[in-house]
Amino acid sequence: MVIITGINGFVGKHLARELSSRDSEIIGIGSFEDRPRPEIENVVTKYYKCDITDPKKVADLDLGQVEAVINLAGLANTGDSFKNPELYMKVNVDVVAVLGAEILRQSPRARMLAISSGTIYDSNQSTPLFEDSSTVMDGSPYALSKIAMEEEAKKLKEKGLDCVVVRPFNHIGPGQALGFLVPDLVDKLQKMDRKNSQISVGNIKTIRDYTDVRDIARAYADLATAGNLDHNLYNVCSGVGYSGEDILKAICKVLDINYDVLVINEDTSLIRPSDPKKVIGDHSRLTSDTGWNPQIALDKTIADIIATL
Repeated sequence: MVIITGINGFVGKHLARELSSRDSEIIGIGSFEDRPRPEIENVVTKYYKCDITDPKKVADLDLGQVEAVINLAGLANTGDSFKNPELYMKVNVDVVAVLGAEILRQSPRARMLAISSGTIYDSNQSTPLFEDSSTVMDGSPYALSKIAMEEEAKKLKEKGLDCVVVRPFNHIGPGQALGFLVPDLVDKLQKMDRKNSQISVGNIKTIRDYTDVRDIARAYADLATAGNLDHNLYNVCSGVGYSGEDILKAICKVLDINYDVLVINEDTSLIRPSDPKKVIGDHSRLTSDTGWNPQIALDKTIADIIATL
């Protein structure tokens, strides 16, 4: 039996379907909704609505017989983290600390995946970024909250819980909400007056490592259900960098928009001064230990995103 916290979120729904395809029984936990989303309701064995930052509420959950926990709960928008850094720090740390302590009490042999982020790496170093690459000392509140969360995961490991930290890089795919690059660009292009063909964007010259969310879900499932793992920390990424401009061109191709006549206006309000120019990861450790490799090409990811909007 596998617990997925944040199961109704972007990654959680894809992960639920992936684990179901492997015949796993799934316990879903959500903070705000009374039941699983309709599209995954048929694959969830049991569902709890629970604030997992509250030790008393978590202690009331029946978490016995659990074999693995994949913690997707928390706050994930880097831009929003600047508005409320204290909240990001509290929530992203407590979801691991509180749930991990209860799993250790009820199902001490279970494995817990603590989902961190590739944004914690210091961009002022050569790429690709490996698990032992340097992390930021002064990053976004979101990144700093994930570094603190990893420290909690280490404490749980020291107490005897099989706690594995996972650092996913940028992931995109069907079902991602507005507030992230690809859905925002698609939304702007679909609403654009094609007679004028102009949009406002942030800095589209920065390069990021994008992985399809369905490949991310496979990686999480592989790590959660594997036998003994050789490491306690894994990157999940494609190992390939694309600029925002590459992404925009790919979207234009699917929407049959002539990129060459598109007028692109840079909106400085959408640019964060601390944004690194290039972030590319390395997944060789994950591949070596589990056999995982990314399978879905960028063009298909973009086409599938647009098809589901």
